Amino acid sequence: MNKILSFVKEWVPSVAISVIAALVINTYVAQAMTVPTGSMLPTIQLQDELIVEKMKPLTDFAFGDIVVFWPPIEGNKDRYVKRLIGLPGDTIEIKDGALYRNGEKVDEPYVKDPMKYTFTKVTVPAGNYFFLGDNRNDSYDSHLWKTPFVPEKDLIGKAVFRLFPLTHIGTID
Repeated sequence: MNKILSFVKEWVPSVAISVIAALVINTYVAQAMTVPTGSMLPTIQLQDELIVEKMKPLTDFAFGDIVVFWPPIEGNKDRYVKRLIGLPGDTIEIKDGALYRNGEKVDEPYVKDPMKYTFTKVTVPAGNYFFLGDNRNDSYDSHLWKTPFVPEKDLIGKAVFRLFPLTHIGTID
């Protein structure tokens, strides 16, 4: 009986601290996630495992970042991974197969194919963001949603590192 009590006294506090630390890190600091679709091809492959930095108050989201968020789709229960295209106040337009941000054509070497659609000019409202997948012609993103803007409160974090597959481990461009 003394061996059992000794074991419990020795190991339970360490395990409890480890579990609490893991929960805090997963909730507020960083989290791993598996990419469920091919909407970010060729940058991110289907089933890639990413680390998402979740410290939003310390994150400056910028044009081109790859962000994980809850989309403004009624009844949706899935997180989305897309490229940040429009910041609050930006005007976004898609015409002639190209993206125009604030009236200027944007060079996007990460886009798989030129866009085969148009998107009428919109201005991103304060506190909101506009997202597109890199696989533009096969991505359910801002250009197709009833409400094309994602409120800041629905951002989860920035994808910063690829864990898997091991052949592509490293930072994400």
